Amino acid sequence: MKRIAGLLITALLLAAPATLTAQEPIVIRVGTLIDGKGGVQSNVTVVVERGKIKSVGQATQEPVSYDFPRLTLLPGLIDTHVHIDTHFGKAGKAVSDGETPQESMLYAAENAYAMLSGGFTTTQSLGSPLDRDLRDAIARGILPGPRLLTSIVPVREDTGTPDQIRQFVRKVVADGADVVKMFASRSIREGGDQTLTDAQIEAGCDEAKRLGKRSWVHAHADSAVKAAAVGGCWAVTHGSQVSDATLAVVAQRGTFFEPNIGLLLQN
Repeated sequence: MKRIAGLLITALLLAAPATLTAQEPIVIRVGTLIDGKGGVQSNVTVVVERGKIKSVGQATQEPVSYDFPRLTLLPGLIDTHVHIDTHFGKAGKAVSDGETPQESMLYAAENAYAMLSGGFTTTQSLGSPLDRDLRDAIARGILPGPRLLTSIVPVREDTGTPDQIRQFVRKVVADGADVVKMFASRSIREGGDQTLTDAQIEAGCDEAKRLGKRSWVHAHADSAVKAAAVGGCWAVTHGSQVSDATLAVVAQRGTFFEPNIGLLLQN
């Protein structure tokens, strides 16, 4: 672990570019660099200017700001599925009963800081209404945290008819959602049965696509996963009951599949 650094310096550059516009270029020299494209380089110098990587090479005319010959530099990590406000509450369980809104936000801010410190520069939280305020605070460049994407509130079975779901998607996007989340099945704790109809799933995903947003479908049931793929949804998460035949449809339709099963079932 001592040889691998998500490098907090670079994470902070990405998270708070507004504070760097007037500064001199930052030059980082490292013993090893993982380029994120399958390549590994040795003795590399990275020049960062105005919050963006200007060059990656063996030498530079700029004076070295940080010299880490024994460390490895890699691109910021991305986590596509978190609930950034989730934490162990007063009862020692992952619930927030009895908390004030201020306490919940501070826990979310703590999680954001911990993620950034761990090398994550982008994360997608699916989702809570307070995510939006946390995202905006991080984007202002003062509060440390990864670039945050949020669904704010999800489409559920009681959201309404396909037309009502389209209206809901338009509203949540207007309210600032970066991605549209849909609950197409029950929780695995409740058996995972499909809850949204195929028509509801298609309406939500189609409206998200029309507005230039990705759709993210929570689905355990095989039928719900298939409906999401056939309905043109961007991604399906969980899929604990998915069949090989449905996975073939998912692949054919180009829908991303995020299993997210192991830790969930262990809990």
